[in-house]
Order: sequence, then structure tokens, then C-alpha cells
Amino acid sequence: MSDDILIVGGGIGGLTLALTLHAAGIACRVYEGAAELKPVGVGINLLPHATRELAALGLEDALARVAVTTEVAHFFNRFGQLIYREPLGRHAGFDWPQFSIHRADLHAVLLDACRKRIGAERIVTGWRCVGFDQTAGSAIAKFRHATTGGDLPPQSGSALIGCDGINSAIRRQLYPNEGPPIYSGVNMWRGVTPWRKFLSGASMTRAGWLATGKMVIYPIRNAIDSEGRQLVNWVAELETPKYRQRDWNRPGAIEDFIDHFADWHFDWLDVPEFIRASEIVLEFPMVDQDPLPRWSFGRVTLLGDAAHPMYPRGSNGGVQAILDARALADSFAQARDPVSALQGYEAQRREPTARIVHMNRSNPPDAILREVYLRTGDTPFERIDDVIGPDELRALSDGYKAVSGSDKSSLQASKAR
Repeated sequence: MSDDILIVGGGIGGLTLALTLHAAGIACRVYEGAAELKPVGVGINLLPHATRELAALGLEDALARVAVTTEVAHFFNRFGQLIYREPLGRHAGFDWPQFSIHRADLHAVLLDACRKRIGAERIVTGWRCVGFDQTAGSAIAKFRHATTGGDLPPQSGSALIGCDGINSAIRRQLYPNEGPPIYSGVNMWRGVTPWRKFLSGASMTRAGWLATGKMVIYPIRNAIDSEGRQLVNWVAELETPKYRQRDWNRPGAIEDFIDHFADWHFDWLDVPEFIRASEIVLEFPMVDQDPLPRWSFGRVTLLGDAAHPMYPRGSNGGVQAILDARALADSFAQARDPVSALQGYEAQRREPTARIVHMNRSNPPDAILREVYLRTGDTPFERIDDVIGPDELRALSDGYKAVSGSDKSSLQASKAR
């Protein structure tokens, strides 16, 4: 087993990597720091370039059963006026769908596939990675028990992949002086609410702007009860000078932000009523890190948020981890040795993800909302065409897709591998 690839982290990136390596005939083991893999989190969007990779792993049908197949994006101002709409996924002519899905449902699909394909015994929980060593012929991961804190036996493999998130122990050892994640000035509250269908029933909806409050709302489960309601994910974003640093599962308080949305009573949604009906509220600061000059050191590299933490804009956090996994598995299948494989993977993925980090800071898809906010002075408009034309709106949206690799031409160009 010393030739196995060691994957540190059993999240979306780590499990997708395990599946792609297995499909390429490459043995691996997954070490997850949590004592138990439990359903956590809220919603996530899988764009067509990610669902393409998951479909190639035979997971499209399983995902479609638990997700909402997203049809359209809507952009509104905080007065509920429509600014822009565009079709998504197969409705926009892509060969693959866009899925809006509960993170726990996505994780369950990946975990079930991993247990069946690579073997449940190769997915180890409660092993928290605290660092690594390496020799000329192997990478050695160091672990402590998640509950007791006691040392666990070091594990050796042909390579070590850090898929351990924004607070990665692997990244911290590689870059000990980097410092904590960089706060954007925007705090986020996230939740899920059982609600009747609104708009198309399959819409990715953004409204408002950060200075006065912005919402991202989309359904992630269909027909959750006898009334045919959906489980709807929401994110409230607000410019906030101070924040409390915690993890993704830190409970949040509605009273900390609800006043900014108190008058959002639209004909398609009563936002304050919707927020107050939430089953869960989590709070998290919007943070990222500056792109690294290098990911791979000998037999050790980084993947997903450990490699390129980015603002959760444009649905690219989990998506880029999935694309990393595909690129790394392909590189292992083609390279002559693990060190070359890691170098090839980094050469393919480091610069594109760095561009997305910078784009998410400056011109994410919701830059459409920012432009209308600035041009109207945060007042209602009579006609959106008097504020900004359809060609300019389309250019803002298409520009982001081109940088993130989610535009149709990029997917078609890479269709034949």
C-alpha cells in the first residue's frame, strides 16, 4: 500500500479525486479529519464543466435524482425589478446540465460511489493531518486522532495530495508565513428554507447589492413534502467591517442582518418572511487567499480550496476542485513518475485558478448588480434599457464565463480528450 496516493481530506475535491484515480486504475486512500462523515452545509451549484466530469464518472443520474436541474439565472435589484435573465445548463445549449444541490446530497453521492468502487476500508475518518515528511521515494503524512488528539501512525504513499480546505495543514507547512485568510469586507449568512416554488422553480436568483444587502437564492431539493414545496438555499451578503472567524458550520443569528432586507416584499417572494422560515442559519466571512507561486513540492501538492481558496461567487469553489481532480488524475495516468505528475497538474491548473481568484474579487457574475446599483444611485428604474443595454449585460456575464472556463466554446474545445 506504500505505492498508494494519499488524499488528505474527504470533501468534494478529495472524494472526486479518489473516484477519478480509481477510474484511471490508480490506487489511493482517503484520510478525513472529521470523526464521522455527517451531512453538513447548505447549497452548492454544479456548472456544466463540473457535471461533465461527474457524468464521466457515471454519477449524472444519481445527482439528477437529488438535485434541482437549474434552468435560468435571474438578476434583480433590491426593489424586485428584473435586470437580466439568461438560460443555464442544457437550457442554454450545453451538453451537460447545471445542478443546484444540497452539499450534503452531493457529498453522499460521491461517498457512496467511493465506498463501492475503492472500498470503504480505504476511506479513513477521524485522522486529522498535522503535517508531512517526504523522502526520495515516498511522501509521509502525519496524523492525530480527531477526538483524543493522540498521535496516529504515519502513513506512507507515492504522493500526498492536500485536499484539506482553506485551513489546510499541508498548505500551512508549505507556506508557514502566509498568514490567515484575507477578509473581503463582506460577511455571509446562509440557510435553507422549505418554500413553495417561485419564478421558474429552477432559477438561480441574485438580487440587490453588497452596500445595502444582496441575496442569492436557489432551490436545491424538489418535492420535499406533500405540498410539493422545495428546499431553497439562500445566502445573505452584506458589507461588514468586522466579523468573527469560524468554520462553515458556525450558527448565525437572523437578527444580525434581517433589518437590511426588511422591505424586500416582491411579487415573486417575500424575502424577510422567507428568511425567518429557514431551518438553519450559518455565518461565515467571505475570504480568500492570494494565489500561490507554487503548489507542488516533490511528492506533495494541493487541490481545491487548499490550493486556491476563492470567494464563493460564480459557483466556482467546488467546481474548480472537481476540475482539479480530473486534471490530476489525467496527469498521473500520463506521467512517468509521481513528481512529474504533480508538476504537470500544476502547470495545467495553477494559472487558470489564479485568474478566477482575481476575477471573483473584481468582476464576478454579480457585477451586473453592482453596475445597476451604481448607475441608478440605488433607486428604482423605469426601463432597464435606459440604465444598461442587453449587450453590455451579456458581456459582463460572458466575460466571467470565459475566465472561469464555463463558457460553451471552452467546453466544446476540451470535449475530446
